[in-house]
Amino acid sequence: MDLSHVPLSSSDGAERVGTLFDPRILQSTIDPEFDNITRLAAAVLGTEGAAISLIDKGRQRFKSVHGIAILPAFGTFVSRHHTVTPGETVVVSDALLDPRFGNTPLVTAGRGIRFYASAPLTLKSGQCIGTFCVFDRATRDGSEDAPRSILTDFARVATDLIESRHARRADEIAARVVETMSDAVVAADRQGRIVYWNCAAEKMFGRTQEDAVGEDIGIIIPERLAVSHADLFSHAFLRSDMHPFELAGVRANGQEFPAELSLAPWGTTLPHVGFAAIIRDISKRIALKRQRESAKNFLDTVVRNLPAMLFVKDAETREYIWINRAGEQVIGLPADKIIGRTDRELFRDYGAAYEQRDTDAIASPDDVRFESEFVRDDGEVMHLRTTRTMIDGPDQPRQYILGISEDVTATRLAESKVRRLAHYDTLTGVLNRSSFNEKLRRLVEREAKFALLSVDLDRFKAVNDQLGHTGGDTVLAAVADRLVDAVGDAGWIARVGGDEFVAVLTCERLRECAQEIAHAITISLAKRFTTDKGVAHLGASVGIVLSPEDGSSASELRENVDLALYRAKQQGKGNACFFNSEIEAAADDRRKLEKDLRAAIKAGDITLAYQPVVMANTGKITSLEALARWTAPVRGQVPPDIFIPLAEECGLIDQLGEQLLRMACIYASTLPDSICVAVNLSPLQFLPGNLVETVREAVEIAGIRPDRLQVEVTEGLVIRDVDRTFYQLAELRELGVKILMDDFGVGYSSLSYFQRFPFDKVKLDKSFIEAIEVSAAAQGIVQAVIGLGKALDMGIVAEGVETPEQRDILVEAGCTHLQGYLFGCAMTPEEIRRLLTDPINTDLRTGSLFSFYGNIS
Repeated sequence: MDLSHVPLSSSDGAERVGTLFDPRILQSTIDPEFDNITRLAAAVLGTEGAAISLIDKGRQRFKSVHGIAILPAFGTFVSRHHTVTPGETVVVSDALLDPRFGNTPLVTAGRGIRFYASAPLTLKSGQCIGTFCVFDRATRDGSEDAPRSILTDFARVATDLIESRHARRADEIAARVVETMSDAVVAADRQGRIVYWNCAAEKMFGRTQEDAVGEDIGIIIPERLAVSHADLFSHAFLRSDMHPFELAGVRANGQEFPAELSLAPWGTTLPHVGFAAIIRDISKRIALKRQRESAKNFLDTVVRNLPAMLFVKDAETREYIWINRAGEQVIGLPADKIIGRTDRELFRDYGAAYEQRDTDAIASPDDVRFESEFVRDDGEVMHLRTTRTMIDGPDQPRQYILGISEDVTATRLAESKVRRLAHYDTLTGVLNRSSFNEKLRRLVEREAKFALLSVDLDRFKAVNDQLGHTGGDTVLAAVADRLVDAVGDAGWIARVGGDEFVAVLTCERLRECAQEIAHAITISLAKRFTTDKGVAHLGASVGIVLSPEDGSSASELRENVDLALYRAKQQGKGNACFFNSEIEAAADDRRKLEKDLRAAIKAGDITLAYQPVVMANTGKITSLEALARWTAPVRGQVPPDIFIPLAEECGLIDQLGEQLLRMACIYASTLPDSICVAVNLSPLQFLPGNLVETVREAVEIAGIRPDRLQVEVTEGLVIRDVDRTFYQLAELRELGVKILMDDFGVGYSSLSYFQRFPFDKVKLDKSFIEAIEVSAAAQGIVQAVIGLGKALDMGIVAEGVETPEQRDILVEAGCTHLQGYLFGCAMTPEEIRRLLTDPINTDLRTGSLFSFYGNIS
């Protein structure tokens, strides 16, 4: 790269050197090398002493002293001369007579200095750095020019020596710095040939000093950029103030890298001119810059796309100056429609409130947080939790408001849902039991007047089994809707159990209002329910209490409404009943009866009576149905249809059922092997899951064959939980126990039961037998069931046979077994024993009681 065509800079070379030269002479101390000069000067000029003194800004040091011992005052003497006549050659023939020095101690003292002459030490730059002086204790003639010229020559020699010594030292320091610095230093001559190449250049460009020196400077730059970079080098000769610039460098292996280069010319006369370059590999800096830019872009992208709304406002004008994409979505406007506008301009209805929150944030030393509803232009309601933070700007502290708005809509909706779940029934949407109890408690505490209605659904268990849980849930939801419609504005509804609902009424004319709404409820719930699973028919019974007359506490009101509901159900389906004193008395009586029943079960006072079941075609007793009997100490005989349901309601049926089952089995062990004992099972005995084990233990304890035990179940049991019931019945069958279906035809009869489980016998309800003599329909049903029994190999037992005519029709139809007062009522074990041992009844075909069998051949 030949730069010989480039003219030299017009600035003076010496001036440039002077400008760049910084000798720092004052840091020098007495130097023996300069003693030769002062010794020679004293000898040549014939003075007693000579010295080289360096002075600057009031500080003075001697570089060399010869001859007279220098007193401390001599420094003051010399500096005074330098101050008074800087840069001039001075000759003082008699210092005692010179007003400048005559009063100094060095002159007035005995044998003080009388002669003094000095020449300035002037650098090439023109800077005066001290004096070269000679002195004597005797006066001398200083008018001659020759000594003056000689002194000036000695001063110049000393100055040259000082400058050369400093230059050598500067060169040594510079060379050491250059060789140890991490930046590459490359120097080239005017023709562009490399004349200097430091160690850092070797590492940076992958070329040794031997390989690089003498090569063209173009080896450090890519060939494709040689022309443009040559212009840069040319400018280096024309300017002395070039700033660093970036360019592409190239290593010996061809790898390019970014570099920062500083250029400066060197030398003042041809041919020793060229330029020096300091080159720094800025690959890491460029990479870091790119990384920072990438990080900034990434951060900008992240902030821009954060799901949380971010915005910045000017604290003074309250105008938006930045907003991210989430903010645009929340507000429903693009950023260019938001920036530059205030909340008052954007949100007409509630902008003032937002502005006040900005004011609060400005006044607060801490972050402030607010939560509010925000209605978008499309009507969507959002819940925003906004934190405002003051941030400093380039002009002043706390110049901007940074807002971060978190969309907490989902959280608030979830909390609302949780609150609703805590207070409302999830299936029906009406209040739940907890909310009902709380509201009822508050009403009682306020001594408010209200009516409490308890609604019990009829047949819901059957409907749930029929339609499945999904269909049952649909029906319950529809029931709640109808109850809400029936109550209207008069009160509210709550679901307090599976199929249990209550209504609280606060209307005027409370009793009349409660009666009307209760009637409306029974009418509404009696209508059919249509679901995807099928059609369902329900009904409802309603119990009613009035507060405060029917109870002074929530618990008392709930207890009394249950009693009213119980009375309504006793009166028949679809009834409503107000609580009254009779019901209260009946409840007291029921509580006493429960207490007596518990005592009777514990004492084993519940006994069994047995009613014969005979073979239709022989008249012989084949089995006995065990019927529970209880004689209370005060009440006397308590009917089974009273104490058995009571035992079921009070949770005593398992204990009572197990007692009676064992009692029946033990009694069967005293009977002839040909006679079986039938025991009725309550549906509740199937719930715990241990019925089969209970039966097995009873049979084993009694020591009878399992097939001598018959268990009677009703259709109501079967429909409660078909799968569970049939599973347990199958286990009993596997044990050997006979299974009878009782009261067939009066409940929820379904022929599918016979398909799923083969019963041993089916008992026709007495309601069909009562009408068999006069009703063709009754006869048809009886004949159909008997025909079904023959087809499925099941025995048919007719209950409630009381007349010979009924007997004849049933025998003619093919009924297999008969039971009723015609053959005997429920008897004690002793009466059964006498019946079985009486000769008349040994062969019932000839007995007078059963003389009707006499004509059977």
